[in-house]
Amino acid sequence: MMSMSKENADEALPRCSWVPMKNPLYVAYHDGEWGRPLHDDRALFELLILETFQAGLSWECILNKRENFRRAYEGFVPETVARFDEKKIAELMSDSGIVRNRAKISASIANSRVFLEIQKEFGTFDAYLWGFTGGKTVCESWDVRTTSPLSDEISKDLKKRGMKFVGSTTIYAYLQSAGVINAHSKDCFLAP
Repeated sequence: MMSMSKENADEALPRCSWVPMKNPLYVAYHDGEWGRPLHDDRALFELLILETFQAGLSWECILNKRENFRRAYEGFVPETVARFDEKKIAELMSDSGIVRNRAKISASIANSRVFLEIQKEFGTFDAYLWGFTGGKTVCESWDVRTTSPLSDEISKDLKKRGMKFVGSTTIYAYLQSAGVINAHSKDCFLAP
C-alpha cells in the first residue's frame, strides 16, 4: 500500500472554497493564520495596514506582496511607520514590490499614529480590539457576508479616532484575519 506524501495529504484536506489551492502562500495563510486569534500588537498592526492596502484589490495580491511590504515598512513597527516623512513616501511610491497608492501610503502613516494613541489609551491595541468581544472569538457561519454589526462598530470608532481606509468591509476582513471572527466553512478542516 502506497503512503500519501505530506504535500498530497495537505492538498486533500477540506478547506474553505475561497482558498486558491494553486497558491501555496495563500494555502499556508488559510491553514496557519486566518481565523486564529491574534494578540501580538505588532502583528495586529501589520494586518491592519495590509488590510487597508487591500481596499479595492484582492487579498491574494496583497498576500503575494507581503514580504515586500515587510521590507518597505521596516518590519511594521508602528513607532517607525509613524515617523515616515515625505522622503520615505517618495521611496515607497517608487517601490514596485508594494501597492503604490499615495492615499493609502499616507493613510498608513496617519493610521500608525492613531494605532499608537490607542495603545497609549488601552495599554495595547490587542486590549482595544478584543475589548469589543470581551476577549472572545465570534464564530459565524461561512457565507458571502462582507460586514457585520461588529465591523460597523469598530470601523465607526476607528474613523472617529482619525483612521482612513477602515470601512466596515475592510474591518470585517481584518477581524477575520486576526481571528476575532472565525468564519471557516462548516466543511473546512479548521471549522469551529
